[in-house]
Amino acid sequence: MSELHKKMIKEAMAAQHADVETVKKKRGENFVIDDAQPYLDAVKKMKPVADQSPSVFQLHTESVKAHFDILKDLTKTIRPEDDPFVEHYQTPVILEILCKEDPKFAKSVETFVGAIKKSESLIGRESARRYGGFYGPTCVVDFALIPGSTSNVVNRILTKTNIPADHKQAILAAKSWGMNTSYGIGDVFAHEVEKGESLTEAVKKEIGMLQAIYEHPVKAQAELMDSVGQKSFDHRKYMESYRTKMAPVVKAAMDEGVHYGNIVTIPAYCVGDIAHHISQSTFNMCKDDVVMAAIEATTAVMESTLKKAEGKIKNEYDLLGLATGASACAAEYILELDGFNAIMIVDLLTKRYHNYVQLYPTRSAAVELHNCDFMDMIYRGWKYLDKARRMQSSGEGIPSPKVGGLPVDLSPIHKNDVLMNPQRYAYPACAMTVRMSAMMRLADYPCLLTSEPVTATLMTNIIALHKETVAAPARICKDCASAALMDFRHCYCQWKEAV
Repeated sequence: MSELHKKMIKEAMAAQHADVETVKKKRGENFVIDDAQPYLDAVKKMKPVADQSPSVFQLHTESVKAHFDILKDLTKTIRPEDDPFVEHYQTPVILEILCKEDPKFAKSVETFVGAIKKSESLIGRESARRYGGFYGPTCVVDFALIPGSTSNVVNRILTKTNIPADHKQAILAAKSWGMNTSYGIGDVFAHEVEKGESLTEAVKKEIGMLQAIYEHPVKAQAELMDSVGQKSFDHRKYMESYRTKMAPVVKAAMDEGVHYGNIVTIPAYCVGDIAHHISQSTFNMCKDDVVMAAIEATTAVMESTLKKAEGKIKNEYDLLGLATGASACAAEYILELDGFNAIMIVDLLTKRYHNYVQLYPTRSAAVELHNCDFMDMIYRGWKYLDKARRMQSSGEGIPSPKVGGLPVDLSPIHKNDVLMNPQRYAYPACAMTVRMSAMMRLADYPCLLTSEPVTATLMTNIIALHKETVAAPARICKDCASAALMDFRHCYCQWKEAV
């Protein structure tokens, strides 16, 4: 297994470095699609070994190739306002291919669409709660079954829908990691209410929207993009071309017995580095030296930790846990260098959220998405670091937190010249909030801290070992920071009830 783990680490860090090094080189400049070539090159080197499924890897690699080639044909660049959606065009197409190739699955989707219509009270209640901020900061388009998420509601409807269990799992997966369209529950409801519609009419329109994203997902995504003014490229042509390129890849995965829930998720979560993580918005954000340094240092912590753990990692799941745990420790430690910690930040962002709800009742359904990711990450890091500091007692030196019994190497942070010299980036005598303020910029966009390219690469490797087991959404407690420290909402979660 150690050879497999080495390969997984190599592929994951290659994806991370492709992003980070490109951003470092191009930050402050104008983004073009060709800038993402290093990430494409890294993905092309991903290969199955031993018992890993070839078709699972093809779902990943061929999707990234198709995404890059199609975007390059359609446009030279993508404006920041449009880049969040580039990873939402894949699952609608994949879902329609599955329905075309398997009439039984198509029938199950049709039955589920009917069940949505019968769930008026549930959808109305959840839409109202999202609109009013009932659950506190929450990921409406989350990859988990947390309170207030679209997946949570979809799961509740599926539990009462009479279709095969594996079809239920695939439908649920399609709106979790699969990101079937850009829609998050409650968005139509909120806008209709603020326009003056009755609550009854607002719920009816919300139900119609939820039905549409399963009944005709490609059309629904195209119309959603029309509504937000997406104009960087022709999104209908994108999905048409993507269907042509990916149909044989999907068929091959079906023939090999890959769970439909994995087929609808893998092609989507791996493409975001092209024109989203490597993008104009990232180039703009990382003009700030301290922001860039935080990303570089976190990457270095992750890589050093994983390499030192080679030969000691028990299984593929522990490898994923160590990678994300190391980055969580790094992010928390950078905050602690300025005297802050996760508990303080979660308190701040939760209080801000409740004010934000009042200021912006028609806020985007996904607006606090990455704030939640950030809070969950640093809260996880704080738990590891708090324990390490207790064990260190009065001892000197850098804390050595452990994830799964393996040490996290935080020394790269102290070797980072920018992070260790904050006085160069503020009034020198009073530079005591520089690193924290940079981390707050990343609180809106922590994708390269958490890290998404690393997680996507490792998850494909893991799914390739267990192709018949649905991987999304995660059937574990997400340990939401806001739920653990501020808002009491555990009783509304669905992680144990996942279909």
